[in-house]
Amino acid sequence: MNIACWSGPRNLSTALMYSFGARSDCGVWDEPFYAAYLDRTGIVHPMRDEILAAGERDFASVARRCAAPAPGGQPHFYLKLMTHHVLEGDGIDWAAEAVHVFLIRNPARVLASYSVKRENPALTDIGFVQQGAIFDEVVRRGWRHAVIDSYDIRRAPEPAMRALCGAIGLPFDPAMLSWPAGGHKDDGVWAAHWYDAVHRSTGFAGAEGPLPKVDPALRAVHDAALPHYERLHAASLRIAA
Repeated sequence: MNIACWSGPRNLSTALMYSFGARSDCGVWDEPFYAAYLDRTGIVHPMRDEILAAGERDFASVARRCAAPAPGGQPHFYLKLMTHHVLEGDGIDWAAEAVHVFLIRNPARVLASYSVKRENPALTDIGFVQQGAIFDEVVRRGWRHAVIDSYDIRRAPEPAMRALCGAIGLPFDPAMLSWPAGGHKDDGVWAAHWYDAVHRSTGFAGAEGPLPKVDPALRAVHDAALPHYERLHAASLRIAA
């Protein structure tokens, strides 16, 4: 089974990758399209040169590898996919045989976290519009999928992961609830900039508190992202405490 997990940045996406990567039966790939995205857009991100040097820049080549079995021979292959890395016109035909997970997070939390690492994010940087479009395409095609909110994973990790595994047809493995500190062998080269907190973790962090206040400079971005979050949240798994 290939598992295409679609999220924007700062959505708990690395921790969820570590969770699946803790399974002995699951290979993982960290943001396969990142180098292609930077190459095609010319956008400046932290560690741009290192990412371009380390990654495959041809979208079609990456897509073919995403559709293939896990290179390590595991029966399951988890793809940590950033929605904004898929540009208009790319298409997702390569994912027709995958099961799809949509990992969502309230934009107030996303912006508070993202702006610490990269200033003045635009709506296109945080992936909400793109996530909604990919969700609509997956639903239209009738592909198996599930939506889960990172808030619920942090609030109730085991019930959330059990529910997610059940929704995508994967047996739950208790190994998914913890991992060694220090990162994963399949981290992207950008981990040095973005993953400091999750590298200190050995499992999902505790429940989140109240929503942070939105920086007035980011209010327009937040307000544009919020309807896309709310629409997917309405379709998300309901997790018991």
